[in-house]
Amino acid sequence: MSWLRLLRTAASPAAGGLVLAVLAGTGAAGAAVGLMAVSAWLISRAALHPPVLHLMVAIVAVRAFGLGRGVLRYAERLAGHDAALRVLGRLRARVFTRLAELAPAGLAGYRHADLAQRLAADVDAVLDMLTRVLLPYAVAALVGLGSVLLVGTYSPAAGLALAGGLLLVGAVVPVLQSRAARLADGRRAPLRAELAAGTVDLVHGLPDLLAYGADSGRIARLAESDAKLRRAEQRSSALAGVSAAITALATGMCLLVGLAAGAVAVRSGALSGELLAVIVLTPLAVFETAAVLPAAAQHFAAARASLRRLADVLSAPAPVSAPQAPVNVPDGPHTLRLEAVDAAWTPGRTVLHDVDLELRPGARVALVGPSGSGKSTVAALLVRFLDPTAGRVTLDGIDLRRIDPELLRQIVGYLPEDAYLFDTTIAANLRIARPDATDDELRAALAEARLLDWVGTLPDGLETLVGEHGRELSGGQRRRLALARALLRGFQVLILDEPTEHLDDENAAALLDDLLAAVGDRSVLVITHRTDIAARVDEVVDLNRLPATVPV
Repeated sequence: MSWLRLLRTAASPAAGGLVLAVLAGTGAAGAAVGLMAVSAWLISRAALHPPVLHLMVAIVAVRAFGLGRGVLRYAERLAGHDAALRVLGRLRARVFTRLAELAPAGLAGYRHADLAQRLAADVDAVLDMLTRVLLPYAVAALVGLGSVLLVGTYSPAAGLALAGGLLLVGAVVPVLQSRAARLADGRRAPLRAELAAGTVDLVHGLPDLLAYGADSGRIARLAESDAKLRRAEQRSSALAGVSAAITALATGMCLLVGLAAGAVAVRSGALSGELLAVIVLTPLAVFETAAVLPAAAQHFAAARASLRRLADVLSAPAPVSAPQAPVNVPDGPHTLRLEAVDAAWTPGRTVLHDVDLELRPGARVALVGPSGSGKSTVAALLVRFLDPTAGRVTLDGIDLRRIDPELLRQIVGYLPEDAYLFDTTIAANLRIARPDATDDELRAALAEARLLDWVGTLPDGLETLVGEHGRELSGGQRRRLALARALLRGFQVLILDEPTEHLDDENAAALLDDLLAAVGDRSVLVITHRTDIAARVDEVVDLNRLPATVPV
């Protein structure tokens, strides 16, 4: 997807509002030009002391243009920003939806801070593209054409000079500036993303960096990224200053040409003295509209870079896709199988090869193996975050690729090792699973996860804040709360990925016993690297010895 196609598809629903904004902006700028022209004529004419009735039409026109300019400018801002913000909201939702479709396998090549930058600042660039680039250029083109015709009617030479000045400011300067600013403005979006990613890495990894004395190097790299961004901003500012100087020069040249050509015409009798002021002063109002075009060109370069980054995400291939005609899944209990499965997160790097696994109704199966053996890849296959490159994964004999992924994930629940807790209350974290759940249902889920007694001791109970990433809770409490959320959802099959990670043997055994007791008669796949789990499950599957299994 190109950035231009992305902009066109994003802006098309708000085309009516954008057209209204262009018309209102053209009216406002035209009123400014009309105000300058009529005022110039009125002052020149009044200096000759004609009867006041001869000035009444001009006086009324000055009032109308003065009032209309403000009203139309407000209408332009209102219509333009309303349309742009609507586009912004829809595009942000579209990007977020696409990220959800790609996660997690399709986002392996992106850093989290960079994705946050694309979802926030890069989407905001669409607002700049619409309100600071397209609208100013459309308004300047229409008003400029009308003004050239007006001035050229009285003095062809002044009209040609005005046309040349407008082309210089509106076309030549932006083109030259765009070429010069390509490295500066075109790099600002990725530089901001690089700076954001480095900052997040520094903040999250600061304890480890301090412990190993590596903080100074990271800070130096962060300072280097900041310096690159600052230099890019300085180049953009310098170019803006040069553009402003050229605009002022072009305005002055048009005034001088208009004055010289108008004076010759007045002396020859081809032009009245009152209209000389119109020819000389009208370009001032016209260039007030055109003066924003060089800055608009700079916004264009930066916004285009941001739109390209958004188009990159939106056009990224999805690791899985919904079937055109999904099949119905019979009511449970359910059986999950991997049949001679190969899998890879990136092409050419196979993680699993010829893997067979069966999870029968009500079974408790442990999947063991060292780190990097592909245990979490099995979990991703079972919830269809990833599709196999060979073989197939089935639910009750139906290939998962024929089942709607949303339906599958209502049946099979996955609790990753780092299950995320939001910086909100216990109740709000639980209601992510069921927004309509009552407090009694929340307490029932907490009781199943062996957390209700602890929650009862808290002063705020269910309204207790868990902190960022659940930092106010212990490791075991975080895992139990994540499990309570899964139990509240009502999954029939649960996959527990490293549920006892970072716990000592005694606490790990106690937590695992509680977790397995809490899941009741659901089918459970426990993914772990611990080898002392055999007594707690029905079957142990060792990825290092597949396809053999160790029955218990």
